[in-house]
Amino acid sequence: MNWALPKRRTVAPTSNGHIIQMQSIRKVYDTGKIQVEALRGIDFEVGRGEFVAVVGPSGSGKSTLLNLLGCLDTPSGGEYLLGGEAVAGLDKDRLADVRNRRVGFVFQNFNLLAQLTALENVEMPMLFGRIGRKERRQRATEGLEKVGLGDRTHHRPTELSGGQMQRVAIARALAMEPDILLADEPTGNLDTGSGTDVLSLLEELWKQGSTLVVVTHDTALSRRAQRVVEIRDGLIVNDQRIQPDRK
Repeated sequence: MNWALPKRRTVAPTSNGHIIQMQSIRKVYDTGKIQVEALRGIDFEVGRGEFVAVVGPSGSGKSTLLNLLGCLDTPSGGEYLLGGEAVAGLDKDRLADVRNRRVGFVFQNFNLLAQLTALENVEMPMLFGRIGRKERRQRATEGLEKVGLGDRTHHRPTELSGGQMQRVAIARALAMEPDILLADEPTGNLDTGSGTDVLSLLEELWKQGSTLVVVTHDTALSRRAQRVVEIRDGLIVNDQRIQPDRK
């Protein structure tokens, strides 16, 4: 499928400094009766321009890690630097600003607002970012064109397929031109064909220079990544740089 993207790079992007630096990160959930240690002191770095797939069984800590990376939650211990800025100690408003401006999120369930058009959904992060209406509209239009949905700008989610909804979600995640794109099982609710299209789009975004961290059970997705990190029982047990599958 033609995504109408700019000319792709001829070589894979290389790291240029670290966007993410985690040292001895722990996350403990207190249920009132017991404490559950979801992450048990992990060290994790992501360089600019990397495509990292995070894999592991259910309950291993993958989603907890992603929530910490995206500042949706805070660690119980350790140090986290996002773009060189220490996350610990940031107040609620500053964390919200960091989430909106520095991190793009793609969720398994799309999380689109049903009453809004595709264009309006993509505009939402820019609205919170206080970007003017004219610029919001232009950037949202260009974003939908970039993911191959230039002819679906005024369609609502109920008028789109699952694959199209996920592409709207990706365009929305990129609207603020974030430092990093985080995706939680982005192909989990898609059929094989739609999932393949979304995989191709993510790979193209990486080749254009985007930094991606993707939590997935999808082996087809992890094969396309530049690096695969395996988590078990709250610990990183394997961190392997691989040759991406270009087929």
